[in-house]
Amino acid sequence: MGKALIIGAGGVASVVVHKCCQNPDVFEEILIASRTVSKCDALKEKLQGGKTKISTARLDADNKPEIIALINRFQPDIVINVALPYQDLTIMDACLATKVDYLDTANYEPPDTAKFEYKWQWAYREKFKEAGITAVLGCGFDPGVTGVFSAYAMKHHFDEIRQIDILDANAGDHGYPFATNFNPEINIREVTAKGSYYENGKFIETEPMSVKRVYDFPEIGSKDMYLLHHEEMESLAENIRGIQKIRFWMTFSEGYLTHLKVLENVGMTSIEPIEFEGKKIVPLQFLKAVLPDPASLGPRTKGKTNIGCIYQGIKGGQPENYYIYNVCDHEECYKEVGSQAISYTTGVPAMIGAMMVLTGKWKRPGVFNVEEFDPDPFMEQLNKQGLPWKEDFNPVLVD
Repeated sequence: MGKALIIGAGGVASVVVHKCCQNPDVFEEILIASRTVSKCDALKEKLQGGKTKISTARLDADNKPEIIALINRFQPDIVINVALPYQDLTIMDACLATKVDYLDTANYEPPDTAKFEYKWQWAYREKFKEAGITAVLGCGFDPGVTGVFSAYAMKHHFDEIRQIDILDANAGDHGYPFATNFNPEINIREVTAKGSYYENGKFIETEPMSVKRVYDFPEIGSKDMYLLHHEEMESLAENIRGIQKIRFWMTFSEGYLTHLKVLENVGMTSIEPIEFEGKKIVPLQFLKAVLPDPASLGPRTKGKTNIGCIYQGIKGGQPENYYIYNVCDHEECYKEVGSQAISYTTGVPAMIGAMMVLTGKWKRPGVFNVEEFDPDPFMEQLNKQGLPWKEDFNPVLVD
């Protein structure tokens, strides 16, 4: 069917590679490229011998000419960007220059300011349209599956959706006093930024971690969850008919928040460079270097995640509530692909999104968020590829 260039070799990239190899009828050939080519080679060694042909290359994803040269050499049908969000625009530029389809899992972030918004990538809409190529933005779980869930709810269960609550719960235990489940730099920037929610046409800011609710999640129980800003709210506000309010909630333990507060108080979460022994260092990048690598958490993480959306809206003139979610088991994920559920729930949807583009189901010129495409073929693949979803037509609402 096609060739995919996978940029990145971390935990999420590893899942993408595994899942591409499980679908050789779609992914006939893949090239894994990263600054650390030894990580790419290790993945290749683990998976070669199947039907998907695997090759590797060293690549600096900040270097546009280097990306262009690699694309021209390999001639992929799609570029799957699972590198860092700071590199999105460089990779998009390279795809434009070579007229190749593009997919990522997280929106562009400027390295020097913790901003999570789509404006930089949405600015590429006309360019991609003119080039006749497709860009799929934010095709992980949240953002990603949460957008597909929303399109599915809109298509099958509502005339209008008035409110969306996105709930992301991780009940996994890795045994460390403090560690982050994905890139520590991105994770800590996200949770120390101001929160926000969308209501009646505008975003309302809240102080970091200042709004808390307790929710009883199916299969994992009662958890403390906190209101965060999250990028998919911005696209859902544009694309979901009738929407009045969107909130994003994520669970954190008391221990995690205490560690984070101490690190913040001593300046370790800052992204402002400081002078240290004659060199400029960014405290958060140093902290990332001393924390456990998220890819190392797989073998020691037990428990489950539950990520989903609760919708309130109107169907046939009557109020309707609907909850759709996925429960994922860390140990099962590790058994299958050697990664914990956080990487799994991001990597599997990235592979499915690329599959949608390669098979022509999500193929049209321009830059799109996932909820702008037909959700049905994607939802079907979630059930087949390891992320089955469940529904509740009488959910407990978040007050």
